[in-house]
Amino acid sequence: MTTPGPTAQVAPARTMWPLYAAGFTTAFGAHGIAANLGGFSDDAVTSLLVLGGLLALYDGAEVVLKPVFGTLADRIGAKPVLLGGLVAFAVASALYAVADSPGWLWAARLGQGAAASAFSPSASALVARLNPAARRGRAFGSYGFYKSIGYTLGPLLGGLLVWAGGLRLLFTVLAVLGAAVALWAMAAVPVVPPLPKQRQTLVDLARRLADPVFLGPTAALAAATAALSVGVGFLPVSGAVAGLGTIATGAAVSALAATAAVVQPYAGRALDNGRLTTGTGLAAGLAITAAGLACATLPGLTGVLLSAVLIGAGTGLITPLGFAALATSTAEERMGQTMGAAELGRELGDAGGPLLVAGVATVTTLTYGFAALAVIAAAGAALAVVRRDGALVGAEPKD
Repeated sequence: MTTPGPTAQVAPARTMWPLYAAGFTTAFGAHGIAANLGGFSDDAVTSLLVLGGLLALYDGAEVVLKPVFGTLADRIGAKPVLLGGLVAFAVASALYAVADSPGWLWAARLGQGAAASAFSPSASALVARLNPAARRGRAFGSYGFYKSIGYTLGPLLGGLLVWAGGLRLLFTVLAVLGAAVALWAMAAVPVVPPLPKQRQTLVDLARRLADPVFLGPTAALAAATAALSVGVGFLPVSGAVAGLGTIATGAAVSALAATAAVVQPYAGRALDNGRLTTGTGLAAGLAITAAGLACATLPGLTGVLLSAVLIGAGTGLITPLGFAALATSTAEERMGQTMGAAELGRELGDAGGPLLVAGVATVTTLTYGFAALAVIAAAGAALAVVRRDGALVGAEPKD
């Protein structure tokens, strides 16, 4: 890893708010629609196979394109990529709002995913470059807070909008939201010019991404996202098996997302104030997450609620610390590329966690599925403790 560039000045609040709004937009767009496609009776969603395809389009586009747009942000500047992504998100959302046909729903969902692939890593890169290393924990904690609010409110507000006016109203609101945030960012976010950098070969890129300084925080972020996705997707199943109603299981999922949102700013401030180190924080976050997954194996409401709160606390601790560690150990001129690659790691965790739990549950039971992911998270925590001297996480960057 290379040495970071010059220390950034402290960004004023008016500069950061549009970036927080961009984080909210991608989260609200992802979950607001995903949570309401299955319950919307329309020719566009005629089977579980069609539903699965529509859900996969958004995440699939992000997996492929986030590293690409992250690298582009380094080349031409993060602000143009941020604005272009937000405008494209608004246009893609407007497609279905205007056309209102099944074919355009597929196109709109794909377009939204591609657009989010542009403005999400660009926003992360700007959060890093507009704040000095001593304030990045706090900045990423706030960014993660508003992103988590989008995940939390997306299903509820999306459901209300679909109930009031169908999918067209939801897509219309997303189009307006994307356009409004783009205008806000255009006016408030300063231009952060790209920095000159040495030519990088594919071998250099592979070596940099395989460096434990990058790989450790990214693996922790992937594990946290996997646990979060599993909690949101499978805790309601556990609750239903235990005879709990939809209100109780819905409250548990909301508690998970809300806990993750609340913990992130506190974790970021603790890092900046020196009360928490990256290595210790990531190890603790993985251990708490593993404990939450283990609690999911307990029967009844107690197990579901304990699992939700602990998974939320663990992921809320990991997220700002992981991104702050990556930003601190990355050269300023390659910030977009690093954030794009880290976002890719999170997307792989988002997909891999549920696949692992579902696969194990298919041949055994859901209890063993939760336990399998808990073992992986616990192993990550143990490895982080063993390497807490800095070789795995929180190490100083190498020249």
